[in-house]
Amino acid sequence: MATALTRNSASAPGAADLLTLARSRDVGDQQRLLRGVAALCEAAPPQAGDPAHQILGEIFLTLAEKAERDIRRTLAECLAKAEWAPPALINTLALDEIEIARPVIAGSPLLKDQELLKILVECTIEHQIEVARRPRISGRVADAILDAGEPAVMTALAANRTAEIGESGVRRLVEASQRIAALRAPLVRHPAMNDQLAQQLYAWVGHALRQALSERFSVDAPSLDSAIDEAVRAAYVRKGEAPALSLEDDPARDEMERRLVAKMDAAGQLRPGYLIRAIREGRLSLFEHALSALGGFPLSQVRASVRGDSPEPLRLACAAVGIDRAVFPAILEEVRKLSGGLPGGELRKARFMERSGESAARAFRASRAA
Repeated sequence: MATALTRNSASAPGAADLLTLARSRDVGDQQRLLRGVAALCEAAPPQAGDPAHQILGEIFLTLAEKAERDIRRTLAECLAKAEWAPPALINTLALDEIEIARPVIAGSPLLKDQELLKILVECTIEHQIEVARRPRISGRVADAILDAGEPAVMTALAANRTAEIGESGVRRLVEASQRIAALRAPLVRHPAMNDQLAQQLYAWVGHALRQALSERFSVDAPSLDSAIDEAVRAAYVRKGEAPALSLEDDPARDEMERRLVAKMDAAGQLRPGYLIRAIREGRLSLFEHALSALGGFPLSQVRASVRGDSPEPLRLACAAVGIDRAVFPAILEEVRKLSGGLPGGELRKARFMERSGESAARAFRASRAA
Protein backbone atom coordinates (compact mmCIF):
# COMPACT_ATOMS: atom_id res chain seq x y z
CA MET A 1 0.00 0.00 0.00
CA ALA A 2 2.85 2.38 0.88
CA THR A 3 4.49 1.62 -2.47
CA ALA A 4 1.35 2.60 -4.37
CA LEU A 5 1.08 5.84 -2.42
CA THR A 6 4.68 6.68 -3.15
CA ARG A 7 4.03 6.43 -6.89
CA ASN A 8 1.36 9.11 -6.66
CA SER A 9 2.81 11.55 -4.12
CA ALA A 10 6.29 12.50 -2.97
CA SER A 11 5.10 12.57 0.66
CA ALA A 12 2.58 9.77 0.68
CA PRO A 13 0.51 9.62 3.87
CA GLY A 14 -0.06 6.39 5.70
CA ALA A 15 -3.49 4.92 6.53
CA ALA A 16 -3.74 6.71 9.90
CA ASP A 17 -2.67 9.99 8.30
CA LEU A 18 -5.36 9.58 5.65
CA LEU A 19 -8.02 9.34 8.36
CA THR A 20 -6.73 12.58 9.87
CA LEU A 21 -6.79 14.25 6.46
CA ALA A 22 -10.37 13.08 5.90
CA ARG A 23 -11.43 15.02 9.00
CA SER A 24 -9.64 18.19 7.89
CA ARG A 25 -11.33 21.08 6.10
CA ASP A 26 -8.09 22.42 4.67
CA VAL A 27 -8.08 22.43 0.84
CA GLY A 28 -4.49 21.19 0.69
CA ASP A 29 -5.31 18.32 3.01
CA GLN A 30 -8.29 17.39 0.85
CA GLN A 31 -6.07 17.34 -2.23
CA ARG A 32 -3.53 15.10 -0.49
CA LEU A 33 -6.38 12.86 0.63
CA LEU A 34 -7.70 12.56 -2.92
CA ARG A 35 -4.25 11.48 -4.13
CA GLY A 36 -4.07 8.96 -1.33
CA VAL A 37 -7.50 7.56 -2.20
CA ALA A 38 -6.47 7.20 -5.86
CA ALA A 39 -3.36 5.31 -4.77
CA LEU A 40 -5.38 3.01 -2.51
CA CYS A 41 -7.66 2.20 -5.44
CA GLU A 42 -4.63 1.05 -7.40
CA ALA A 43 -3.09 -0.94 -4.56
CA ALA A 44 -3.82 -4.54 -3.67
CA PRO A 45 -7.43 -4.80 -2.50
CA PRO A 46 -7.64 -5.03 1.30
CA GLN A 47 -9.07 -8.26 2.66
CA ALA A 48 -12.14 -8.40 4.90
CA GLY A 49 -11.12 -8.73 8.53
CA ASP A 50 -7.86 -6.89 7.98
CA PRO A 51 -7.60 -3.85 10.33
CA ALA A 52 -6.52 -1.77 7.33
CA HIS A 53 -9.82 -2.59 5.64
CA GLN A 54 -11.78 -1.07 8.52
CA ILE A 55 -9.60 2.05 8.56
CA LEU A 56 -10.01 2.39 4.80
CA GLY A 57 -13.80 2.20 5.15
CA GLU A 58 -13.78 4.92 7.78
CA ILE A 59 -11.63 7.12 5.56
CA PHE A 60 -13.94 6.77 2.59
CA LEU A 61 -17.11 7.33 4.60
CA THR A 62 -15.71 10.43 6.24
CA LEU A 63 -14.60 11.70 2.86
CA ALA A 64 -18.01 11.14 1.29
CA GLU A 65 -19.76 12.96 4.13
CA LYS A 66 -17.53 16.05 4.16
CA ALA A 67 -15.87 16.36 0.76
CA GLU A 68 -16.83 18.80 -1.97
CA ARG A 69 -18.82 17.64 -4.98
CA ASP A 70 -15.83 17.16 -7.32
CA ILE A 71 -14.01 14.99 -4.81
CA ARG A 72 -17.09 12.84 -4.22
CA ARG A 73 -17.49 12.41 -7.96
CA THR A 74 -13.87 11.30 -8.36
CA LEU A 75 -14.32 8.93 -5.45
CA ALA A 76 -17.40 7.43 -7.12
CA GLU A 77 -15.49 6.93 -10.37
CA CYS A 78 -12.58 5.28 -8.55
CA LEU A 79 -14.75 2.85 -6.60
CA ALA A 80 -17.58 2.22 -9.07
CA LYS A 81 -16.40 -1.29 -9.96
CA ALA A 82 -14.34 -2.14 -6.88
CA GLU A 83 -15.53 -5.34 -5.21
CA TRP A 84 -13.59 -4.49 -2.03
CA ALA A 85 -15.16 -1.04 -1.52
CA PRO A 86 -17.11 -0.53 1.75
CA PRO A 87 -20.77 -1.33 0.99
CA ALA A 88 -22.00 1.52 3.20
CA LEU A 89 -19.95 3.97 1.13
CA ILE A 90 -21.26 2.59 -2.16
CA ASN A 91 -24.83 2.95 -0.90
CA THR A 92 -24.12 6.54 0.14
CA LEU A 93 -22.66 7.44 -3.24
CA ALA A 94 -25.53 5.76 -5.09
CA LEU A 95 -27.98 8.07 -3.30
CA ASP A 96 -25.92 11.21 -3.97
CA GLU A 97 -26.72 13.64 -6.80
CA ILE A 98 -26.93 11.94 -10.18
CA GLU A 99 -23.52 12.96 -11.58
CA ILE A 100 -21.91 11.31 -8.57
CA ALA A 101 -24.27 8.36 -8.37
CA ARG A 102 -24.26 7.46 -12.08
CA PRO A 103 -21.01 5.40 -12.28
CA VAL A 104 -21.84 3.60 -9.04
CA ILE A 105 -25.38 2.67 -10.08
CA ALA A 106 -24.15 1.58 -13.50
CA GLY A 107 -21.27 -0.59 -12.40
CA SER A 108 -20.90 -1.38 -8.72
CA PRO A 109 -21.12 -5.12 -8.01
CA LEU A 110 -21.99 -4.29 -4.39
CA LEU A 111 -25.42 -2.88 -5.22
CA LYS A 112 -27.94 -5.68 -4.79
CA ASP A 113 -31.66 -5.77 -5.47
CA GLN A 114 -32.52 -4.25 -2.10
CA GLU A 115 -30.34 -1.19 -2.74
CA LEU A 116 -31.58 -0.80 -6.32
CA LEU A 117 -35.21 -0.95 -5.20
CA LYS A 118 -34.46 1.73 -2.61
CA ILE A 119 -33.07 3.98 -5.34
CA LEU A 120 -36.22 3.45 -7.41
CA VAL A 121 -38.38 4.54 -4.49
CA GLU A 122 -36.34 7.36 -2.98
CA CYS A 123 -34.35 9.01 -5.77
CA THR A 124 -34.92 11.16 -8.84
CA ILE A 125 -36.06 10.09 -12.29
CA GLU A 126 -32.44 10.33 -13.45
CA HIS A 127 -31.38 7.82 -10.78
CA GLN A 128 -34.23 5.51 -11.75
CA ILE A 129 -33.22 5.67 -15.42
CA GLU A 130 -29.68 4.62 -14.48
CA VAL A 131 -31.08 1.64 -12.56
CA ALA A 132 -33.12 0.65 -15.62
CA ARG A 133 -29.99 0.87 -17.79
CA ARG A 134 -27.84 -1.15 -15.39
CA PRO A 135 -26.56 -4.36 -17.02
CA ARG A 136 -28.27 -7.61 -16.04
CA ILE A 137 -30.78 -6.21 -13.56
CA SER A 138 -33.01 -8.87 -12.05
CA GLY A 139 -36.63 -9.61 -12.83
CA ARG A 140 -37.55 -8.29 -9.39
CA VAL A 141 -36.11 -4.86 -10.21
CA ALA A 142 -37.59 -4.89 -13.72
CA ASP A 143 -41.05 -5.65 -12.30
CA ALA A 144 -40.72 -2.74 -9.87
CA ILE A 145 -39.99 -0.42 -12.80
CA LEU A 146 -43.01 -1.71 -14.69
CA ASP A 147 -45.23 -1.35 -11.63
CA ALA A 148 -44.19 2.29 -11.20
CA GLY A 149 -45.07 3.02 -14.83
CA GLU A 150 -42.77 6.04 -15.29
CA PRO A 151 -42.44 6.47 -19.10
CA ALA A 152 -38.78 7.53 -19.22
CA VAL A 153 -37.70 4.72 -16.89
CA MET A 154 -39.74 2.14 -18.79
CA THR A 155 -38.15 3.30 -22.04
CA ALA A 156 -34.67 2.84 -20.55
CA LEU A 157 -35.69 -0.66 -19.43
CA ALA A 158 -36.99 -1.53 -22.91
CA ALA A 159 -33.62 -0.53 -24.37
CA ASN A 160 -31.70 -2.67 -21.85
CA ARG A 161 -31.26 -5.97 -23.67
CA THR A 162 -29.47 -7.62 -20.73
CA ALA A 163 -32.25 -6.97 -18.22
CA GLU A 164 -34.11 -10.02 -16.92
CA ILE A 165 -37.53 -9.43 -18.47
CA GLY A 166 -39.80 -12.36 -19.17
CA GLU A 167 -42.56 -12.55 -21.74
CA SER A 168 -45.09 -11.11 -19.31
CA GLY A 169 -42.85 -8.10 -18.71
CA VAL A 170 -42.36 -7.50 -22.42
CA ARG A 171 -46.12 -7.81 -22.91
CA ARG A 172 -46.62 -5.05 -20.34
CA LEU A 173 -44.16 -2.87 -22.24
CA VAL A 174 -45.94 -3.54 -25.53
CA GLU A 175 -49.28 -2.62 -23.98
CA ALA A 176 -47.77 0.57 -22.55
CA SER A 177 -46.34 1.46 -25.98
CA GLN A 178 -49.85 2.36 -27.10
CA ARG A 179 -49.56 5.52 -24.97
CA ILE A 180 -45.75 5.83 -24.68
CA ALA A 181 -44.37 6.24 -28.19
CA ALA A 182 -40.73 6.15 -27.10
CA LEU A 183 -41.11 2.47 -26.15
CA ARG A 184 -41.84 1.32 -29.67
CA ALA A 185 -38.43 1.50 -31.35
CA PRO A 186 -36.51 -0.38 -28.62
CA LEU A 187 -39.27 -3.01 -28.40
CA VAL A 188 -39.04 -3.75 -32.12
CA ARG A 189 -35.44 -4.89 -31.50
CA HIS A 190 -35.92 -6.46 -28.07
CA PRO A 191 -34.64 -10.06 -27.87
CA ALA A 192 -37.67 -11.23 -25.85
CA MET A 193 -40.22 -10.19 -28.50
CA ASN A 194 -42.13 -12.95 -30.26
CA ASP A 195 -44.57 -13.19 -33.18
CA GLN A 196 -47.66 -12.64 -31.03
CA LEU A 197 -46.28 -9.53 -29.32
CA ALA A 198 -44.96 -8.24 -32.64
CA GLN A 199 -48.45 -8.33 -34.14
CA GLN A 200 -49.80 -6.39 -31.15
CA LEU A 201 -47.00 -3.81 -31.40
CA TYR A 202 -47.53 -3.48 -35.15
CA ALA A 203 -50.71 -1.51 -34.58
CA TRP A 204 -48.92 1.27 -32.70
CA VAL A 205 -45.76 1.89 -34.69
CA GLY A 206 -45.00 3.97 -37.78
CA HIS A 207 -44.18 2.72 -41.25
CA ALA A 208 -40.43 2.32 -40.75
CA LEU A 209 -40.86 0.24 -37.59
CA ARG A 210 -43.61 -1.82 -39.20
CA GLN A 211 -41.17 -2.81 -41.90
CA ALA A 212 -38.61 -3.81 -39.29
CA LEU A 213 -41.20 -5.93 -37.47
CA SER A 214 -42.27 -7.60 -40.70
CA GLU A 215 -38.67 -8.50 -41.54
CA ARG A 216 -37.95 -9.94 -38.10
CA PHE A 217 -41.21 -11.70 -37.23
CA SER A 218 -43.97 -13.63 -38.96
CA VAL A 219 -46.31 -10.68 -39.34
CA ASP A 220 -48.99 -10.58 -42.01
CA ALA A 221 -48.38 -6.92 -42.80
CA PRO A 222 -50.95 -6.38 -45.59
CA SER A 223 -53.78 -7.96 -43.60
CA LEU A 224 -52.86 -6.06 -40.44
CA ASP A 225 -52.60 -2.75 -42.31
CA SER A 226 -56.03 -3.28 -43.81
CA ALA A 227 -57.56 -4.28 -40.47
CA ILE A 228 -56.03 -1.29 -38.70
CA ASP A 229 -57.21 1.18 -41.34
CA GLU A 230 -60.70 -0.28 -41.27
CA ALA A 231 -60.85 -0.15 -37.48
CA VAL A 232 -59.77 3.50 -37.46
CA ARG A 233 -62.32 4.45 -40.11
CA ALA A 234 -65.10 2.60 -38.31
CA ALA A 235 -64.27 4.24 -35.00
CA TYR A 236 -64.39 7.72 -36.45
CA VAL A 237 -67.52 7.03 -38.47
CA ARG A 238 -69.27 6.05 -35.23
CA LYS A 239 -68.14 9.32 -33.66
CA GLY A 240 -68.98 11.36 -36.74
CA GLU A 241 -65.42 12.68 -37.05
CA ALA A 242 -62.61 12.62 -39.58
CA PRO A 243 -59.68 10.33 -38.78
CA ALA A 244 -56.87 12.13 -36.94
CA LEU A 245 -53.21 11.64 -37.63
CA SER A 246 -50.99 9.60 -35.34
CA LEU A 247 -49.30 12.01 -32.96
CA GLU A 248 -46.09 10.00 -32.87
CA ASP A 249 -45.89 8.21 -36.21
CA ASP A 250 -42.10 8.46 -36.18
CA PRO A 251 -40.89 8.65 -32.55
CA ALA A 252 -37.24 9.08 -33.51
CA ARG A 253 -37.95 12.05 -35.76
CA ASP A 254 -40.36 13.53 -33.22
CA GLU A 255 -37.67 13.38 -30.54
CA MET A 256 -35.10 14.93 -32.88
CA GLU A 257 -37.41 17.85 -33.60
CA ARG A 258 -38.15 18.31 -29.90
CA ARG A 259 -34.43 18.58 -29.19
CA LEU A 260 -33.91 21.00 -32.07
CA VAL A 261 -36.61 23.31 -30.76
CA ALA A 262 -35.30 23.06 -27.19
CA LYS A 263 -31.79 23.93 -28.36
CA MET A 264 -33.02 26.97 -30.33
CA ASP A 265 -35.17 28.07 -27.40
CA ALA A 266 -32.25 27.80 -24.97
CA ALA A 267 -30.09 29.88 -27.33
CA GLY A 268 -32.78 32.57 -27.60
CA GLN A 269 -33.22 31.92 -31.33
CA LEU A 270 -36.81 30.66 -31.33
CA ARG A 271 -39.10 33.27 -32.87
CA PRO A 272 -42.71 33.31 -34.18
CA GLY A 273 -41.36 33.46 -37.73
CA TYR A 274 -39.92 29.97 -37.20
CA LEU A 275 -43.48 28.61 -37.00
CA ILE A 276 -44.23 29.99 -40.46
CA ARG A 277 -41.03 28.55 -41.84
CA ALA A 278 -41.69 25.11 -40.34
CA ILE A 279 -45.22 24.84 -41.66
CA ARG A 280 -44.22 26.06 -45.15
CA GLU A 281 -41.58 23.32 -45.23
CA GLY A 282 -44.29 20.77 -44.48
CA ARG A 283 -42.91 19.93 -41.02
CA LEU A 284 -46.08 19.77 -38.93
CA SER A 285 -44.45 18.09 -35.92
CA LEU A 286 -41.73 20.74 -35.83
CA PHE A 287 -44.42 23.44 -36.01
CA GLU A 288 -46.21 21.85 -33.04
CA HIS A 289 -43.04 21.57 -30.94
CA ALA A 290 -42.11 25.19 -31.70
CA LEU A 291 -45.60 26.47 -30.87
CA SER A 292 -45.55 24.49 -27.62
CA ALA A 293 -42.17 25.95 -26.61
CA LEU A 294 -42.96 29.53 -27.61
CA GLY A 295 -46.28 29.59 -25.80
CA GLY A 296 -45.32 27.45 -22.83
CA PHE A 297 -48.21 25.14 -23.72
CA PRO A 298 -48.21 21.36 -23.19
CA LEU A 299 -47.46 19.63 -26.49
CA SER A 300 -50.56 17.45 -26.07
CA GLN A 301 -52.77 20.57 -25.99
CA VAL A 302 -51.13 22.02 -29.09
CA ARG A 303 -51.60 18.77 -30.97
CA ALA A 304 -55.20 18.52 -29.82
CA SER A 305 -55.84 22.02 -31.20
CA VAL A 306 -54.30 21.03 -34.55
CA ARG A 307 -56.50 17.94 -34.75
CA GLY A 308 -59.69 19.41 -33.31
CA ASP A 309 -63.06 20.23 -34.78
CA SER A 310 -62.52 24.00 -34.68
CA PRO A 311 -59.63 26.28 -35.68
CA GLU A 312 -60.29 28.60 -32.72
CA PRO A 313 -57.90 26.98 -30.20
CA LEU A 314 -55.08 26.92 -32.76
CA ARG A 315 -55.74 30.54 -33.65
CA LEU A 316 -55.61 31.47 -29.96
CA ALA A 317 -52.31 29.65 -29.52
CA CYS A 318 -50.80 31.40 -32.55
CA ALA A 319 -52.04 34.79 -31.36
CA ALA A 320 -50.49 34.12 -27.94
CA VAL A 321 -47.01 33.77 -29.46
CA GLY A 322 -47.29 36.84 -31.71
CA ILE A 323 -48.61 35.52 -35.03
CA ASP A 324 -50.46 38.34 -36.80
CA ARG A 325 -54.13 37.69 -37.51
CA ALA A 326 -53.58 38.45 -41.20
CA VAL A 327 -51.05 35.61 -41.38
CA PHE A 328 -53.08 32.95 -39.56
CA PRO A 329 -55.41 31.96 -42.46
CA ALA A 330 -52.37 30.97 -44.54
CA ILE A 331 -50.98 28.96 -41.63
CA LEU A 332 -54.31 27.23 -41.15
CA GLU A 333 -54.43 26.30 -44.83
CA GLU A 334 -50.96 24.72 -44.66
CA VAL A 335 -51.79 22.88 -41.43
CA ARG A 336 -54.91 21.39 -43.01
CA LYS A 337 -52.91 20.18 -46.01
CA LEU A 338 -50.64 18.24 -43.67
CA SER A 339 -53.28 16.92 -41.28
CA GLY A 340 -56.00 15.65 -43.56
CA GLY A 341 -58.19 18.75 -43.35
CA LEU A 342 -57.89 19.29 -39.62
CA PRO A 343 -58.69 21.29 -37.60
CA GLY A 344 -62.23 21.21 -38.92
CA GLY A 345 -64.84 23.91 -38.82
CA GLU A 346 -65.03 27.37 -40.32
CA LEU A 347 -62.63 30.19 -39.58
CA ARG A 348 -64.82 32.88 -38.11
CA LYS A 349 -63.99 36.52 -37.69
CA ALA A 350 -62.68 36.90 -34.18
CA ARG A 351 -61.95 39.87 -32.01
CA PHE A 352 -59.44 38.04 -29.85
CA MET A 353 -56.69 38.82 -32.36
CA GLU A 354 -56.81 42.37 -31.04
CA ARG A 355 -56.13 41.12 -27.52
CA SER A 356 -52.70 40.94 -26.01
CA GLY A 357 -50.67 37.77 -26.34
CA GLU A 358 -51.18 37.11 -22.65
CA SER A 359 -54.94 37.38 -23.01
CA ALA A 360 -54.92 34.99 -25.98
CA ALA A 361 -52.77 32.53 -24.00
CA ARG A 362 -55.28 32.56 -21.13
CA ALA A 363 -58.13 31.99 -23.58
CA PHE A 364 -56.26 29.07 -25.20
CA ARG A 365 -55.63 27.40 -21.84
CA ALA A 366 -59.26 27.91 -20.87
CA SER A 367 -60.45 26.31 -24.12
CA ARG A 368 -58.19 23.31 -23.57
CA ALA A 369 -59.31 22.93 -19.97
CA ALA A 370 -62.91 22.95 -21.13
